[in-house]
Amino acid sequence: MMSRSPAPPCKKRDNAPMNTSTRPTLAVLGIGRMGLPMASRLCQAGFTVHAWNRTPAKAQALAALGAHIHTQVQDAVRHADIIISLLENGPVVEDVLFGQGAAQAMQQGALMVDMASIKPAEARDHAARLQAMGVHHVDAPVSGGTVAAEAGTLAIMAGGDAADLARAAPVLQHLGKTTHVGPHGAGQLAKLANQMIVGITIGAVAEALLLCAKGGADMAKVREAIGGGFAQSRILELHGQRMIDRDFAPRGSMTVQRKDMRNALATAQELGFEAPITTLFEQLYTEGIEHGLADKDHSSLFLELARRNGMV
Repeated sequence: MMSRSPAPPCKKRDNAPMNTSTRPTLAVLGIGRMGLPMASRLCQAGFTVHAWNRTPAKAQALAALGAHIHTQVQDAVRHADIIISLLENGPVVEDVLFGQGAAQAMQQGALMVDMASIKPAEARDHAARLQAMGVHHVDAPVSGGTVAAEAGTLAIMAGGDAADLARAAPVLQHLGKTTHVGPHGAGQLAKLANQMIVGITIGAVAEALLLCAKGGADMAKVREAIGGGFAQSRILELHGQRMIDRDFAPRGSMTVQRKDMRNALATAQELGFEAPITTLFEQLYTEGIEHGLADKDHSSLFLELARRNGMV
């Protein structure tokens, strides 16, 4: 379904004040596992939202909230003041912007907020090319997964000009807490740091719990016992419980975790930085994927380590 412009705002919650004369019109590109709850929150906050997804059917759930679903990305961005990208990776972002013509269809002075997780060098390149076309850019990847996306408690790491981030702030406040970490590309650097820590810590928790199980201890009780000490972490709390429950339904997938590890290693190489721990864990996630875990939660690295120890 394609809407005509101007479009009415999304249906809002009773407690969400709305001033359509000052609120920006939004476009959201990429209505997937993260994009759907985030776009839903923006609709519920009273913004006019135009949505596009490569597979249009995935965006149809937003229509009930008043969003305008487009089959062509150019139509989704044409009248938007702020465009939010939640696409799969850097090459996809580049293709949608410059290959499929989204950037060319954006109005002069529009602001592109790229919330996908891509390489810092890609973010800087996109920012420069957009600025040459009269479009502003902020890279603002997120952490927290689908649970935080639904609750509006994402950690948002932003790179770009302070004035552009201030312009996006009234929108981003409905999605989580934003921290300005530096110039273009810095948001993506922060996200890589986040993903390095998450991916490595998942491995540490999995290996430690499996060692305890191999020795005859109760993994659930071990997790409880060490939870009050220096080992306490969000990963031990959430992902450790998933390991104990053998609940590997995807929230953050193995393939996405490996993609982020590889982006971190590529960035490290560009900077002349040695990252041996990340190198090891990229290999472990790759082996897990090769052994059938591609579509499972990244906590399923537990299963790869269990396989190595004959504990499956």
